[in-house]
Parts: sequence; structure tokens; C-alpha cells
Amino acid sequence: MAPLIALVAGFAVARLAGLLGIGALDAWQPALRVGLAVMFVVTASAHFVPKLRADLVAMVPPGLPRPELLVTVTGVLELAGAVGLLIPATAPWAAVALALLMVAMFPANVSAARRGVPFGGRPATPLVPRTIEQIFLVALAVAAALP
Repeated sequence: MAPLIALVAGFAVARLAGLLGIGALDAWQPALRVGLAVMFVVTASAHFVPKLRADLVAMVPPGLPRPELLVTVTGVLELAGAVGLLIPATAPWAAVALALLMVAMFPANVSAARRGVPFGGRPATPLVPRTIEQIFLVALAVAAALP
């Protein structure tokens, strides 16, 4: 839920800034990129907070090697993508890369849902809501990449 709140709040603040004439945020797409960047900073931070990191490591499908390294790498990629979204020249590429990253990480979400892996002290999210949220976020990243 925190990632969606961060996304909506980031988008809303960016749109408000745009409406007030601050920066180049006077259109929905730059504001969407800001919202996505805020969301990815929030999700990436979980990769480095000890308790949440342990939950993410537990989400990695059992057959994959070095789950700790995978969690670190995906956290760094999310942070790099968030920065890329804020640079106009790299924003479309960053958005595509983040969409692909979310697709690549989706099997971990499926595995976690099927194994009932909790996150952040909350019960595991069932597969259907997880899938719907993932489709929504990938679609937003694709929209952020459009010319």
C-alpha cells in the first residue's frame, strides 16, 4: 500500500507544482514520472532496511541463487531507475527499464503469494491483487515512457 500512496502523493505534488508554474511539471507525463520516481525510492528503500530486507529475501524463489545479492541488485536498479525518471533525456529509457524490471521480478511475487510469505509484518498479499497491482504499475511505467 505504501508504494501506491507514494506514487499518488508524488504525482499530486508534481501536478500541483506544475499548475503553480514550478518547473516543467505542467503536463501529466512529467508528473507521472515524478510519482513513479517517488514510488521506486520507497520500494528500493525496503531493500536496505533490515527487517523489510529479510522479508524481501524470503520472497525470492527458492531455486534462485544468492537471494541477498538479488535483493541488493534490484534495490540499486530501482534507485537508478528513479533517478533516471527525473532526467528528461533518460526518463523514457528509465521508464522502460523499470517496466522490464517489474516484469522480471514478478515471478518472485508469484512465489511469495503461493508460499504465503508475509511482508512488513502483514500477511502475504494474495496472487490476484498482487497481479492486478503489478499490471497497473507496469502500464504506468509504459505510459511514462511514451513520447
